Amino acid sequence: MDYGKFLYEEKKKKRQSRKKQHVTKLKEIQFHPNIEEHDYQTKLNRVIDFLKKGNKVKVSMFFRGREMAHRDIGRDLLERVIQETKEIGHVDSPPKSSGRNITMYLAPEARN
Repeated sequence: MDYGKFLYEEKKKKRQSRKKQHVTKLKEIQFHPNIEEHDYQTKLNRVIDFLKKGNKVKVSMFFRGREMAHRDIGRDLLERVIQETKEIGHVDSPPKSSGRNITMYLAPEARN
């Protein structure tokens, strides 16, 4: 076998293997504690779509001004997101508070 043909076959194998792999991306959804129900449902549907496609999701809760006094409302909202997505995904890292925001990561359930 000549060396050029060997290199061609190796490139072809690498290309085929790359076609079948799925790269997980990190998507982000941002919430505020005073979100209305319809807006919440819209963002939750986006989170569910991302998880179904196999992507990880960073859920961020931002606090502005006097909202800082009601961080418990934000935590409750994040717990609600966890409860409503538990069939499709799981919590990769629990909600963590840092400065004016709380972030958590959701990962899709393993496919069998």
